[in-house]
Amino acid sequence: MDARKLILLVGALLIAGVTAFMARNMLVGAPAPTAGAAAVPQDTTEVLVATRALPVGTIIDPLALKFVAWPKELIEGAYYLRSAGDPAKLAGTVVRYPIPAGQPITQGALVKPGDRGFLAAALGAGMRAVTVPVSAQSAVAGFVFPGDRIDLVLTQSVTGGGDGPPLKASETILRNLRVLATDQKTDKQVDEKGNTVVGTYSTVTVEATPKIAEKIAVAQTVGQLSLSLRSIADNQGELEEAIANGDVNVPTDGDPKKERAMLARAAARPLEGAGGFATGADVSRFQRSSVPGKAAETSAGMAPPPGMTVAPPPGFPGGAVPVKKGPVVNVARGAAVEEVEIGGKK
Repeated sequence: MDARKLILLVGALLIAGVTAFMARNMLVGAPAPTAGAAAVPQDTTEVLVATRALPVGTIIDPLALKFVAWPKELIEGAYYLRSAGDPAKLAGTVVRYPIPAGQPITQGALVKPGDRGFLAAALGAGMRAVTVPVSAQSAVAGFVFPGDRIDLVLTQSVTGGGDGPPLKASETILRNLRVLATDQKTDKQVDEKGNTVVGTYSTVTVEATPKIAEKIAVAQTVGQLSLSLRSIADNQGELEEAIANGDVNVPTDGDPKKERAMLARAAARPLEGAGGFATGADVSRFQRSSVPGKAAETSAGMAPPPGMTVAPPPGFPGGAVPVKKGPVVNVARGAAVEEVEIGGKK
C-alpha cells in the first residue's frame, strides 16, 4: 500500500469518528439544567392572612389564620404583623366583612368580644340571638363551646285529667342551632399550656330564626331544656335529605361558587320539627306510654252522667273505657257470654 492510500484511509477514519461523536451528542441532547431554589425576596415581612374563606359572622379559631411573607411595599397600616403579637389572641373574634382565602386580615374586619356590635356581627342575616338557661347536667357537662352546633331537647310531665301518674316525655324540638356564647363568653377558655378549660355555665346563647326564637321562649315555660351536642358529620346526611326532599334548591348552571354558597347556607340553617321523642314507657316498664284520661267524679249511690268515661289503670290497653249506666247480668248462649244491662234494650 502506497503512502497516498494510507493517508486517505486515516483521514476517512478520523472523519467517521468525528461524525459519530457529533451524531451521538445530537441524539442524547443537552443535559437538563439543574433546578435551583428560587430566591426569596429579602424585602418582605410576615402578615396575618386567612387560611380559608371567612364569611360574615364567622367565629375565628386558631386554624383560620396564619402568617405569610408579604412584600413591604404592599403592606398597609391596618394589617396584623408578626411583630404585633400572637394570632391566638384573636381567637373568639367575629368576622365583620367577608375575607377571601389568602387575603390579609385588617383590624377593621374583626370584632372583639366586649366591643359594641359584637353579637350583632356574629349573627347571620335574618337571625336572632336567644339565651337558654341550662345546668351542668343539661349542658353536656360544659363540653359545648361557641361555634358548636346543638339540638334542643324538651323534657316535661303531662298530667292529663286522670288520677294516674303523669306522662314523662322528652322530644327534640329544634336541631342544628349554632352556639354563639356560653355565660357571655364567645371563645374557648385555655390555660397557660394551651389546653381547653372545661367549665360549667348557667346560660347558652344560640342563633335562631325569629320563629324558632318564639318557640324557645315558649319551651322554657313548658319544661326543662337540655342541649344535645351534634357531630360535624350529621350535617352532611341532613343536607342530602333536604336536597332529595326539595327543601334546598341546587343551582342548575353548575357554577362551583354558587354550589359552595348553597352548601354553606344549608349546613348553617337551624331546623325545627321532625325530631324524635321518648316517653317514660320507653325507659321503664312501670312508666306510662300515654296521657292519663279524664276520671269520672262519682258520689255514694250516684252513677256518673251518661257518656262519661273513666281512665283505666296504668298499663290498661285501649285507653279510656265507657262507664256502665246500671247493673248488668251475664247471659250465656252456648259458649258465648254477653253482658246485658238491666232495664236496657237488647
